[in-house]
Amino acid sequence: MVPLLLVLLLAVVLFGAGFALKMLWWIALAVLVVWLLGFLMRSTTAHGARSRWYRW
Repeated sequence: MVPLLLVLLLAVVLFGAGFALKMLWWIALAVLVVWLLGFLMRSTTAHGARSRWYRW
């Protein structure tokens, strides 16, 4: 009985980890797209120097 519970617990943990990792890949992809859009659509200043769309 105990080994069966351990196998079921392991299956649930691995399923949860796989789902979390897949969600992290989609979030990373969305952040990359937003960063690329911001990089491509940044505006220029009056002095000819390019400004950053983020502040850091």
